Amino acid sequence: MSLSFYKTMLDHLYDGVYFVDKVRKIIYWNASAESLTGYSSNDMVGSYCYNNRLNHANSEGALLCQGEACPLAKTLKDGVLREEELYLQHKNGHRIPVVVRISPVLNAKNEIIGAVEVFGDNSSKSYLLEQLAKFKELSLIDSLTGLGNKRYVEIELLAKINEMNNLGRPFFGVLFADIDHFKRINDQYGHDVGDKIIKMVAKTIQNSVANEGNAFRWGGEEFLAIINTSLKEELVKVAERVRALTEQSVFRMGLDEIRVTVSVGATMAELKDTDELLVKRADKLLYLSKSTGRNKVMVS
Repeated sequence: MSLSFYKTMLDHLYDGVYFVDKVRKIIYWNASAESLTGYSSNDMVGSYCYNNRLNHANSEGALLCQGEACPLAKTLKDGVLREEELYLQHKNGHRIPVVVRISPVLNAKNEIIGAVEVFGDNSSKSYLLEQLAKFKELSLIDSLTGLGNKRYVEIELLAKINEMNNLGRPFFGVLFADIDHFKRINDQYGHDVGDKIIKMVAKTIQNSVANEGNAFRWGGEEFLAIINTSLKEELVKVAERVRALTEQSVFRMGLDEIRVTVSVGATMAELKDTDELLVKRADKLLYLSKSTGRNKVMVS
């Protein structure tokens, strides 16, 4: 199913939903959150949840967002699911009584990589829990590799595109990588070994880009990484590192040593880009890399 399907589903929930990454930057804000608070997705995505907008307060009027009392910050720290009755501040200034329910987002290693907050009218607690259960079905983590999956990277790309347009300048690029001749691995060694090769490459790619960005599993043997740089030279450097370190990785099975390479397409984001245009351009460069010999980086 496409990202638009899941966005439509989230946008039609009765309750507000937003995601934050591990530093509390908002990367998704649904339509109901806009309806409940008056703040649009453009207002919120790319900002931090403590940026003096929602201003969570408890029943005594104490503000929570800036200090250690913030329930979202607590969940990001300890991974505990929380539910609290709070008051949010509407864009027009007035306070709204809500029940918030906060859940951590974990990767395959049980590391906290973000959190989701669902909030709704205080009279609808049972409905809130029902909606959260539906939301949890929308897993954002690839079960095999522990990387963010296609849905996750699509949400992240939308957030990056919105942030770029708000800033008025590009500040990131993407790498699209595909394992070369992967069908041969599955045919020769079987799908179990193929899965282990995918896990090996996933870890190598993530470790290769960890200082500059984050990697995701797009699907099958394809990976996409978002690289935080405004310089094409830096993007090329990271792409070449991904290619070289993958080539130097090895999976040992008895006396056999299985080595693979990746072909990479890399491109800087441009102000005219949508997420679809950006991915399509990287995909064309990946295809060019494969069609001209593989184990190459093609950049635009």
